[in-house]
Amino acid sequence: MYAGACQCPLTNLSIEECNKYEVIFKGKVLEVKSCNNNFGEAVFELDELYKGNATKEFKVLFECGVACAMNFLPGEEWIIYSNYKQIGNVKMDWCSRSRKFFKIAKQDYYTTTYGNDYDDEVTFLRKNLGLHRLIAVVKNGEENRNIRPDSNQMIITLVCSLIALVLFYWLFNKFFKFKQ
Repeated sequence: MYAGACQCPLTNLSIEECNKYEVIFKGKVLEVKSCNNNFGEAVFELDELYKGNATKEFKVLFECGVACAMNFLPGEEWIIYSNYKQIGNVKMDWCSRSRKFFKIAKQDYYTTTYGNDYDDEVTFLRKNLGLHRLIAVVKNGEENRNIRPDSNQMIITLVCSLIALVLFYWLFNKFFKFKQ
């Protein structure tokens, strides 16, 4: 693998660039969950929502186990630019404008890449996109509807379906015999 594999096209902070994303927010990482099916999960506590729909605590999926994976740590502050992968979940793309806040300005390599510092970006987002209201969390029992079953659950479902199909076929032939 060569060093240039993780380079992305340079973009300027603009309304057109913001229009490429469905969700834009500033928040702090509360927790990071380990990889599952090549995706990790960072749970953010949102401070400001600039675009899209999100709750106060919001999950961001990110690729892990790849060369250009993002690295999130609890307590870090980020501006996230992302698009929906599932209902209520967004997927972080390596080449999005997402950036981390650095306490020491000289360490902020995003400033060189993007041409503006973190505070300028927050000011731009507030001025041009405004602050949006967060969605209230309503518990309705549908939180896990988009989770893919694991291998054992899939095998059990397939076996049960096959048994039901054979049983239906047998009962149908027993009670509804067709005379020729």
